Amino acid sequence: MMDFEEKLATILRDGTGVVSARWLKEIENEFGRAPLIQKRMGERPEVLLSHLLYRDAIFETSNLDPKYIELISLAVGAALKCSHCVEYHMQAAMAKGATRDEILEVILIAGLAANSSVLADAYRVMDEEKTDGSCISCDIQGTNGVSRTGDDT
Repeated sequence: MMDFEEKLATILRDGTGVVSARWLKEIENEFGRAPLIQKRMGERPEVLLSHLLYRDAIFETSNLDPKYIELISLAVGAALKCSHCVEYHMQAAMAKGATRDEILEVILIAGLAANSSVLADAYRVMDEEKTDGSCISCDIQGTNGVSRTGDDT
């Protein structure tokens, strides 16, 4: 595995287009395919390389086992309702040794967190309801209960 400085030297030596294509191919070889977002980023090699350098810096300096990094990524994808993220990170987690039971548990936890987020946000709005009939959203947006047309809300 190349360290950060070696990766930068490779980019400078071989060029962004060549390295971008090579790294995409390595991702495809490891996981069977490259995610769509990385393929699109590859159309602008500097963007893809910046993304991959950032990702690798996080993963390679992490104290977490790579399997757990993928399980966390799977959970975040599930909570954000990104089916492509779930599919990709599920494959990556399995490639790194995750079991079906671990994946199921992560999905259940992500669902619980997403559900709790919805409830917490809605309950806060409900608890902040004003008794004077004014609109919380209008106050936040600075319209003070007056619509954009000038009519009272």
